[in-house]
This record gives sequence, C-alpha cells and structure tokens, in this order.
Amino acid sequence: MTSEADATLDRRIHPVRPDLAASRYRGRVAAERFADPLPTRIAVASAPLRPAPDAARSIDTEALHGESFDLYEIRDDGWAWGQLATDGYVGYLPAASVGEAGEPATHRVCVPRSYCYPEAELKRPPLSLLSLGARVRVVGTAVTRGLDYALLDDGSAMVARHLMPLGETAADWVAVAESLLGTPYLWGGRTSLGLDCSALVQLAAAEAGHVLPRDSDMQQAGAGEALDISGGLPELTRGDLLFWRGHVGILSDSRTLLHANGHTMSVALEPLDAALARIAATEWGAVTACRRL
Repeated sequence: MTSEADATLDRRIHPVRPDLAASRYRGRVAAERFADPLPTRIAVASAPLRPAPDAARSIDTEALHGESFDLYEIRDDGWAWGQLATDGYVGYLPAASVGEAGEPATHRVCVPRSYCYPEAELKRPPLSLLSLGARVRVVGTAVTRGLDYALLDDGSAMVARHLMPLGETAADWVAVAESLLGTPYLWGGRTSLGLDCSALVQLAAAEAGHVLPRDSDMQQAGAGEALDISGGLPELTRGDLLFWRGHVGILSDSRTLLHANGHTMSVALEPLDAALARIAATEWGAVTACRRL
C-alpha cells in the first residue's frame, strides 16, 4: 500500500486524496478514510468541474445535465467532490448542481442546444437550455400546433426531434462536430456555449457511439487506431484525429482541419497546411500522433 497515491495516480480519473478515497481503492492506497459512492445526477444545465474547491480556479471540464455523478463528499462550504460516470473525470462542483439519481435517462440532446419548456408550448418562457449530450428521461409525447414534443419525467417538455434515444447513434460524427462551427473556445468547456479541443472530439464522437476520454493526452493514448507517422503524415481521410502536445483536431477532409482553438477562439475550419505551419511555430510544435476511429 502506498502513501503517495496522489502522486502516482492521475487525479483526473482516480477519486483518491490523502484524506479521502473511494472505497474500491481500500488496500491499494493510504487515505484517512474511504467512502462508498452515492449515485446522483447533474440537475442543472451544466456544472463546472474544478480540480479544487475554489471558484477562482480554472475548470477542468463540465458535467452535463442528466449525467451520472458518483458523489463522495459534500463540504460545509457548498462544494461536492466526486466522479463523473460518463468519462470518469474527478473533481469538485457546486453541491447544488447535483440531485437524486432517479430513474435512468432514456434520451440525449442530439443538436447543439435545445430549450426545455415548462410544458409542450414553445411560447412559454423556457426553463433551461440543454447542450449536445445532455441526458433526459422521456415519459410521454404531446403535439402542439403540429410540433412534436417529448414530455420529461420532471414535467417539462422539449422538442422531440432534438432528442435521440440513448441506444441510437448518428451516421456521421464529423458532421456533428461541424454543426458546432462558430462555438466560442472555452478552456475546459464542454457545452455548445463554449468548447475546448478535446471536448469537441469527445462530444461529437459520442454521437456515433465512440466512448472517448476527456482530455487530448488521454485521447492520444487510446482513441481508435494509431496511424504510423514515422515517415510523415499518412494519407488522411475525414474523421482522422491529429494530435499535438496539448491539442487535438479533426480532419473535415484530407486537407482541412476542424478544431476548437485559441487562435480563432472558436470552433473553426482551417487549411491543414496553414494549421501545421502555424502550430509548429508555437508552443505546440509538431504533430505527435494521428489516430483513426
């Protein structure tokens, strides 16, 4: 048993601290106490997940409405610590953003964003705006002036065609990424109101059933199949992923890069040759990997 678990285990995906660890790590790490997870769900449109209980700290990622969250601690100062079930990310979020687990979600938002209404009526002031990948439980249907609505378990309603059953997938995940063109760049962002590079890849690929980790280094280590770049870039095709140190982009076609980036501060299309030259001249340097889903 090690007393340096926090140094040897990636804190992003292991709920282990010197003072508290998930009970499944008992016997593997030293901690002052261990706790079983309390299943909860994200009860707000989105919740920032941070590496520390400090609102001034940059976010690591965001938890989306309806995603499962294993709760290990609620602090007196209003922070909760736990692990997001979708991709295993660990961190702190406002305790008010989680609620009872309830019954499992049945559908997800399959468009960049969609409003949730208090009833099946688009003229009513919306309750919230849910982003791509947010999860809901549909319990019924309604039609108002020819528009189909899905009725949710909390009594609210959403436009039915903006939702997809969890078991169904999109035919072209790159098209999903392209639908997010113009979305502002946000470090740690994971909603259609603000995305970073790896969130764009993760969210879009998930629509086609590809379960990818959250950050670009994790995606580079295991997303899809590695392509040989020892002799330079191989012949590229739509959907291939290019990685740099700390960055990832998607090939929209063999000569065009689609990525959320801090150069345009948005999700943008960029000629691949221009992007390669520009990025090579910055801190990101040369391409480090190429993978195909």
